[in-house]
Amino acid sequence: MPNRILVVEDDEDLVELWTFNLTNAGFEVATASNGSDGLKKIRALHPDLLLLDLMLPELDGFAICDILRRDPDTASIPIIILTAVSGGLARLAGFDAGANDYVTKPFSPKELIARIQGLLDLAAIAAARRARVA
Repeated sequence: MPNRILVVEDDEDLVELWTFNLTNAGFEVATASNGSDGLKKIRALHPDLLLLDLMLPELDGFAICDILRRDPDTASIPIIILTAVSGGLARLAGFDAGANDYVTKPFSPKELIARIQGLLDLAAIAAARRARVA
C-alpha cells in the first residue's frame, strides 16, 4: 500500500504540481486548501506525512504544527513545511512548532521526494521500535 501524503497548500498551481510529482513517485495524495480543512483531513485520513504551507487561510501552518504535536493521535506524523518564507527566524519558528523539515520555495521535486522518503523511513524505524517495546 502506498504511503499517503496530505498536502495543505492554498496555491492551486502548486497543489497540482506537487500532486503530479508525488503521484508519479508512487505516493497516494490528498489535499486541503486551508488550515481548517487541513486539520479535518489530518484527523480523518491520518496521513503518513504532511506537506504544509505556512501562510494559509483560516489557520496558519505554525498553528497546525502546534496543534498536531500536542495531540497524541497526530504527534508522530512527519511534517515538512514548504514555504516562500525563507528567513532564519521563520525557519526556527517552524522547527519550534514541531516541523521535521523546512523547505523553501522554489525547490527541486526530486529533492522533496528524497526528503519525504527519508522521513518516512525514519518513521517506519521508530514505529518498529515502539512495536518491539510494547
